[in-house]
Amino acid sequence: MSQSPQNHPREMVETAFLASTTAMLFLINFYFPVGPLLRMLFPLPTALAYLRWHGRAAWMSVIVTALLLAILMGPTRSIQYLIPHGIVGVTLGYLWKRNFPWAGSLSIATIIGAIGTGFQFAFVSLLLGENVWNYSIVQITSFLNWLMQLFGSLEQPDFAAIQAFAIAGIVFSNFAYQLLVHLVAWIVLDRLGNPIPHPPKWIEGLLE
Repeated sequence: MSQSPQNHPREMVETAFLASTTAMLFLINFYFPVGPLLRMLFPLPTALAYLRWHGRAAWMSVIVTALLLAILMGPTRSIQYLIPHGIVGVTLGYLWKRNFPWAGSLSIATIIGAIGTGFQFAFVSLLLGENVWNYSIVQITSFLNWLMQLFGSLEQPDFAAIQAFAIAGIVFSNFAYQLLVHLVAWIVLDRLGNPIPHPPKWIEGLLE
């Protein structure tokens, strides 16, 4: 009697392996942070589960990863993985499987990542009992004051402008991060037999 697609033993094994790989990457990066080198890999095992199987496998990979991290590192780190990395992984798998162009997948992933960063600020503020966003605004204000003085201006930056600068910085950093994720996925997943859509010609030209 043949196995149904949703109960295929290979799917279960691969999903468990990809989930444990994600948890291990997250764990190693927490104790031995190496900048974006490992972080850019966080969404890829989940996206690969979607590409090789379907949405159910991707969500199971996310859930198992979150459970593993909750056991190994506590629920706080588990939630920080889930939002945004887990959701980004499922979203990218969904988009790549449907051959979305990079403009679409990059934009959607950047939006999810930026919202996830906002969630992280709120979540950490709740845990610490302090408004981390306000602390960040103070640091940005000091930086802008120094920058304006460097160019000979003694004016104080407007509060709305500071907020806009902070939000723009979050969006830009998430865009740069998602671009790295796309580039790594384009190189690695193609070699694993699950290619994603090709990047725009100008990006291919830069890499050649």
